Amino acid sequence: MDKAALIKNLFLERKELSVTEIVNEINVSKQYIHRVIKTLLENNEIIKIGMPPKTIYKLNDTEIVSIVKNEGDFSQDKIRFLDENFMIITEIGQILNGVEGFQNWCLKRKLPLEKTVDEFILTKKKYTNYLDSNGLLSGLAKLKSTVGFKEIYMDELLYLDFYAIERFGKTRLGTILHYAKQGQNIMLMKILIKEIRDKIDLIISTYKIDAIAFVPPTIKRETQLMKVLANGLKINLPSVEILKISGIIPVPQKSLNKIEERINNAESTFVVKSNVTFNTILLIDDAVGSGATLNQIAGKIKNKDVAKIVIGLAIVGSFKGFDVITDV
Repeated sequence: MDKAALIKNLFLERKELSVTEIVNEINVSKQYIHRVIKTLLENNEIIKIGMPPKTIYKLNDTEIVSIVKNEGDFSQDKIRFLDENFMIITEIGQILNGVEGFQNWCLKRKLPLEKTVDEFILTKKKYTNYLDSNGLLSGLAKLKSTVGFKEIYMDELLYLDFYAIERFGKTRLGTILHYAKQGQNIMLMKILIKEIRDKIDLIISTYKIDAIAFVPPTIKRETQLMKVLANGLKINLPSVEILKISGIIPVPQKSLNKIEERINNAESTFVVKSNVTFNTILLIDDAVGSGATLNQIAGKIKNKDVAKIVIGLAIVGSFKGFDVITDV
């Protein structure tokens, strides 16, 4: 039996192995083992868990049929659409993009692949109808239609994408943001920066932005998403500092159900620090539900004469309320 077959049989016996464990069992080089592992990964016979130096390879006991090998059933346009718009992160932490992720998603739900691909494309395209000519979403009308705000301070509220869509759940951008923030995952944060950089540059150019500000986090984490974004985007503009001043117990906006509570929370706990006046500030937050945080900070920016125009930007935003906009 050749060495590749021995490695494969070892996975069948042990179910999961590290490269070191394989070396201890079979007298071959690590380079050879990595070549065999690469082939087994490509054939979906094993899956990779973890990152170096703590990497384990596990026997894949899930029957997955590759749609890539059956391209006759899928046009290149459909494959490209999935690659650009679909991502999942599995329960064991695998990142599955595009066609690979979609087939996994369908398999777990026992859904027919071809039909569901068509349904996903139709659903996603329905939401893209809200995009403007720059590929951005405006949530300003949604904000204005929300009962509870005494005044709207933002001159525009932009989303790069919705957080989630019906039936299919989190969007690609929503998935990356969620797991980057909740898992404090630097790798995903870097992927997020790469995904959003071009659109932020477009916004800066289109709206003639001359200063930038990032909404600070409420909850203390070892790795703060907004700080990593601010450093990673490297926006060559003056930065306006915003401080979060919490009480004894920090209260996140998402824990508050009433719009009045969210407005009061934002109004009472954010402070804008700047002695310089700008024309147009881009105020960036990771995710927006009601818009209370961005709006109240925008009010503080204008009341202190820090800027004449405030453009709010959420990486992702809630779809709720856009059905109202459609009827306006």
